[in-house]
Amino acid sequence: MDFNFSDDQEQLRDAVRKWVDKGYDFERRRGIVTAGGFSREAYGELADLGLGGLYITEELGGLGMGPVEGMVVMEELGRGIVMEPLAHTLIAGAVLSHYAGADVQAAWCGKVAGGEALVVLAHQERKARYNIHSCDTQATQAGDHWTLTGAKSVVPAGDQADAFLVPAMANGTLALFIVERQAAGVSTQGYLMQDGSRGAEVKLAGAKAQLVTLNGEAALDHAVDIGIAALCAEAVGVMDKTMAITVEYMNTRKQFGVAIATFQALRHRVSDMKMQLELARSMSYYAALKLNAPVEERRRAMSRAKYQLGVSMRFVGQQAVQLHGGIGVTDEYIVSHYFKKLTQLEMTFGDTLHHLGEVSARMQDTAGVFA
Repeated sequence: MDFNFSDDQEQLRDAVRKWVDKGYDFERRRGIVTAGGFSREAYGELADLGLGGLYITEELGGLGMGPVEGMVVMEELGRGIVMEPLAHTLIAGAVLSHYAGADVQAAWCGKVAGGEALVVLAHQERKARYNIHSCDTQATQAGDHWTLTGAKSVVPAGDQADAFLVPAMANGTLALFIVERQAAGVSTQGYLMQDGSRGAEVKLAGAKAQLVTLNGEAALDHAVDIGIAALCAEAVGVMDKTMAITVEYMNTRKQFGVAIATFQALRHRVSDMKMQLELARSMSYYAALKLNAPVEERRRAMSRAKYQLGVSMRFVGQQAVQLHGGIGVTDEYIVSHYFKKLTQLEMTFGDTLHHLGEVSARMQDTAGVFA
């Protein structure tokens, strides 16, 4: 299998990397955190690069690109620990393109592609843990209109987004809706999350909603799998930069008159970090390539990838902090922010233990060395 990227994919990578390096440096990021953890201006700059329409078909105003392009973009955003939730834009674009009716597509796809509307997935509920099909939010139909009542937790940029993709129970069936944040009956409570980005609790009290699809289970599964694949790529970018920062520090930090990078024991630890990074990179490729596979195969692949990424993120992040010593956990030093990002990513869309359980549950009868 050819793992070389095409010229178009390399040009896309280069454009995003240049924006991260020049337009989203550490000082700008710190300023965004201080201002609340989300910048509409920065999100608009991502949209100006065309990234809002990455997964939206050309007929609907997007670029019509695929999972590999998404992986390339998210990896570069990970290198800059960008907080604006582009992964959720990819989710919204794909779900609206593939599951929504023509009226909903006409109303939203162009806005999402152009960056005029930020639409995020609001699916987590307090008691559900990581079970995405556990849903207490209720949808009520009155003629052609729907209203939703319930609550969603840890919604990325939830008090800043323009609309939410919300799963809710409609006559005993899981359906997917789109709800505008400014709609009557919607209230949000925003807060800073572990990595400095913005999250919110979203409450719906008879909030007006548009139906995306009554096949909400399939749409939600697909949405979360897109999120997992994007997260895996983002984590690879975060770990890649974390390693670069760590190696640079070890080449400048001296003990006993020599750089600590010359100490064999520490070099071995960096080698182990590199092995975990490359394992993670391979599984990120695997996730991207399986994103368009049949449902059961896709779901198994995402859990396998997320499990390995969780193991790698924990190892690389913890070793980076250990190799830096005390400075590695100070807010003033950049590697602490990469460690926080890895910690949060490990728990997003299901933590490592959850996906280990998913891998185990999805094993087929022929799995094992005696098959």
